[in-house]
Amino acid sequence: FAAQRHVLTYMEDAVSQLLENREDISQYGIARFFTEYFNSVRQGTHILFREFSFVQATPHNRASFLRTFWRCFRAVGKNGGKYFNICCRYLLTAQEYHCLLQLLCPDFPMELTQKAARIVLMDDAMDCLMSFSDFLFAFQIQFYYSEFLESVAAIYQDLLAGKNPNTVIVPTSSSGQHRQRQPPNDCSPLDGVEASLFYQCLESLCDRSKYSCPPSALVKEMLSSAQRLTFYGFLLALAKDQEINRALGALPDKGDLFLDPVMDQELEKLVAQVSGLSISGPTSSSGDTANMPVRNSPRINSPWKPLHHRRKMDAESEGSNEETDSSEN
Repeated sequence: FAAQRHVLTYMEDAVSQLLENREDISQYGIARFFTEYFNSVRQGTHILFREFSFVQATPHNRASFLRTFWRCFRAVGKNGGKYFNICCRYLLTAQEYHCLLQLLCPDFPMELTQKAARIVLMDDAMDCLMSFSDFLFAFQIQFYYSEFLESVAAIYQDLLAGKNPNTVIVPTSSSGQHRQRQPPNDCSPLDGVEASLFYQCLESLCDRSKYSCPPSALVKEMLSSAQRLTFYGFLLALAKDQEINRALGALPDKGDLFLDPVMDQELEKLVAQVSGLSISGPTSSSGDTANMPVRNSPRINSPWKPLHHRRKMDAESEGSNEETDSSEN
């Protein structure tokens, strides 16, 4: 059970943060720290602003990151932008989606973003625009099943070349460094590979792989109506399959993608507070702020560990030593 739930990974991380922040934690006590740490793990907020090696370390971390990305930026996908109607665009480029990912994980690799975009764009120009829902479901497959897809790409290449992939190459590195995937040649005269043979290889891969794989029964059902298929066609089918999405459990169905009553309530409160500030602001030049509304913003639980690259701002400016001209009029 401990190995399946990656308990050791979280214990090591908790102890590391405890030692790193022992001066602050000593004010509250070790017991309270561990309670808050594992509550954040349970709630899925423990991955906020953490390094990529930790974000992708466990399936729970990956699912938590996917869910957080959806909840934070789903308003981007709302046509018209209910809360960001001034700057919202319904379609974004891969680079713009990558910038959003880096707001949650500063060192998130661009390579994974490009691979997810390639699923949507089918190897078209990478600067094309994508809808939030298309990118999100493609990114989910690419990010959560990353190691599985690397092995699938190798199997597809062997089948395309007429080889029998008896030996399945399973990635063993968990360092977060991903190999550059060479796009399979989808321009083959055979128009891809035979679906039934492809599934047999995938079933064998799922049986022996120690990494997360989509349920083989759902993959079999998905490929049952296909005679032949291409690599990117297979990835796109994975991204669009709602049964596989439900089995993964990180995102809602596509029809409910922009529904989140809890988050909507929080956004409504923030919008009301901002509106109240703009209306109830001081109108006199006396500087009296007694009529300013009190802002009771909800506190957001965050992990103890600070940002990976945290910069300290100087309290005093070095540019305050400029001399003024004594003969100034």
